[in-house]
Amino acid sequence: MSVNKAILVGRLGRDPETRFTSGGQAVANFTLATDETFKDRSGERQKRTEWHRIVLWGKLAEITQQYLKKGMLVYIEGRIQTRQWEDKRDGQKRTTTEIVANVMRMLTSRAEGAAAGAGASGAPGGRAFDPDSEGGGLPEISDEDIPF
Repeated sequence: MSVNKAILVGRLGRDPETRFTSGGQAVANFTLATDETFKDRSGERQKRTEWHRIVLWGKLAEITQQYLKKGMLVYIEGRIQTRQWEDKRDGQKRTTTEIVANVMRMLTSRAEGAAAGAGASGAPGGRAFDPDSEGGGLPEISDEDIPF
């Protein structure tokens, strides 16, 4: 048995970009920043940001495009996937690692989302979008639970 599961809580680095496959299925992409704070050897606090590429498919991609904007705080659950391709410009082989999400939960409040330009007046803030199960079975996460 093996497990491939990633759980991230972070802020969008850019607005989601949605495209459609030739079969009409939506696919959304965005970057997500997660922060880590630690003390270095001299005792000074340091902050490190890790960037993650997020991919969402189908209805989840459409919801993402409609409600998420740069800077919003989200919970992402999915699997880690690495893929390779040949760059058309220089013929070099390229590799990328991304999180293919199957659960997305908006953690930014409606007011914060609207301030970020989300226009999320009808957005179901804090609601999980899990195409595989009703409600996702995830516990509610409050701002106090977020470490940054």
